[in-house]
Amino acid sequence: MKPMAQSLTLNDLEKRVQSRAQASAEVSYTRKLLDRGVAQCAKKLGEEAVEAVIAAVGEDRQRLIGEAADVLYHLLVVLHARGRAWRAHRAIGPRRKGRAQERLTKSG
Repeated sequence: MKPMAQSLTLNDLEKRVQSRAQASAEVSYTRKLLDRGVAQCAKKLGEEAVEAVIAAVGEDRQRLIGEAADVLYHLLVVLHARGRAWRAHRAIGPRRKGRAQERLTKSG
């Protein structure tokens, strides 16, 4: 039987990004990416998003899971590069949910 994969929350993943951002660029891909600037971090996020879309359309479940994880990781890197934290964005969820429900009600 395969061992269960360790589950990570976005908060856990954000802590990992923060930790890797403090490491030397010689040992940390995240630090190296951050050193290249926000534009490069955003470009990498876009590349990962495209790969996730391709995996979704191709119905490759395992690849989609991997690409989705990469998208989340690189989103957190971009937020870090801009001096923002995921925790600061969690409060946005309820407001966005309310607006989405409002749009659905108006269009229906």
